[in-house]
Amino acid sequence: MKKILFTLALLALPAVLRAQERPLTVDANFLTRGEARVGGLADDTDDIADNAYFILERTLLGLRYDKAGLSAKLTAQHCGTWGTAEGGYFNVYEAWIQLTGHTGWFAKIGRQNLSYDDQRIFGSDDWAMTAMSHDALKLGYEGHGHKVHLIGAFNQNPENMEGGTYFSGGLQPYKALEAFWYHYDIRKINLGISALFANIGMQSGEKGEPSEKTFQQQMAGLYVSFTPNKWTAEAAYYRQMGKEEHGLPIDAWMTSFKTSYTPGPHASFYGGYDYLSGDAYVATPGFGQMGMPRHETIRGFSSLYGSHHKFYGAMDFFYVTTYVAGFTPGLQNIYAGGKWMPNDKWTLDAAYHFLATATKLEKADRPLGHEVELSASWQFRKEAKISLGYTFMRGTETMVVLKKTSHRRQLHWGWLMLSVTPDFLSGKRH
Repeated sequence: MKKILFTLALLALPAVLRAQERPLTVDANFLTRGEARVGGLADDTDDIADNAYFILERTLLGLRYDKAGLSAKLTAQHCGTWGTAEGGYFNVYEAWIQLTGHTGWFAKIGRQNLSYDDQRIFGSDDWAMTAMSHDALKLGYEGHGHKVHLIGAFNQNPENMEGGTYFSGGLQPYKALEAFWYHYDIRKINLGISALFANIGMQSGEKGEPSEKTFQQQMAGLYVSFTPNKWTAEAAYYRQMGKEEHGLPIDAWMTSFKTSYTPGPHASFYGGYDYLSGDAYVATPGFGQMGMPRHETIRGFSSLYGSHHKFYGAMDFFYVTTYVAGFTPGLQNIYAGGKWMPNDKWTLDAAYHFLATATKLEKADRPLGHEVELSASWQFRKEAKISLGYTFMRGTETMVVLKKTSHRRQLHWGWLMLSVTPDFLSGKRH
């Protein structure tokens, strides 16, 4: 069915292009990225070379309709690895309609992206080849500096529609989601304040068994952004409560601070600190051994559905891949960097991260390593950009034990990416 939808959208394109006076936009996003990794998530056998080379691709084809008080979006998505025999992954990334009133109230329903503030908790995760979306209803108001969003979602497996409420897998792992987001801008002093609350229902056990239960976990927090003149300061605090999907109580939190300075149009500098709480006890077994974690409370913070690649190092070792035994010792991330834009086509970026666990480990120190990131992008035409990057990480013995990384502790990763975003048709609003 997904392939049929994608094919029909392509076949309908010529007719759409002739509808120049209709309030319709047709666009696409073609992304191809080659990656080379030397060192990383290694096998338990130390002498096996852990090298990987591959090319990924993602294609988004979108139709958008905009008229007074009514908007709609349909986006088909295909992603995969070059050479795969299965033909990659097809799905519908967006399929929503939005009704908007004259006073600022709106209702948006369907498959949509949820992206808020700096995207730490809810984000598009655009670096990943499968763009993130949610099946949800959003009710809101935006006007006079205020933004209020109420979000609700309820997921179900098709085979359970005639009985039972058990849910597993799917577009997102939760059974139900309720969220509230409020943002207020004080334009006179360039200050923005956001409050976020989310309740997430996660199911565990087996369908029809006594162990089948839904556990509720909550997250609440604040995000503040202040931009005085050439400076920008951002700060956030979030707390997690309730119970995780196996019924263990949650007591976790995180905080972050980032400051940026832009002296002129061609350069900017930034630095910051992230702290994400960790579990009180994390075993550090050697290769070929199993840890014996003992937990009564989950203290490892989960960043839920955010854009993880954006925050915790470009190699994605943290909050994308798991630790040994599945528990997290948390993370401390101290970073600094700068951007140089010699003209409107080129952007150069360099950053440094010092990474360490948040909690004390058994038989291991807290530092995880040092990471240096270099990247550049060239916007050689309005709708096309080439980007490339290189990251080097010098890991510690703690990194080797927790992540089963290469015993050499010399981790290299490079990538080259082409992104093309043509507008086949830019519609007129009526």
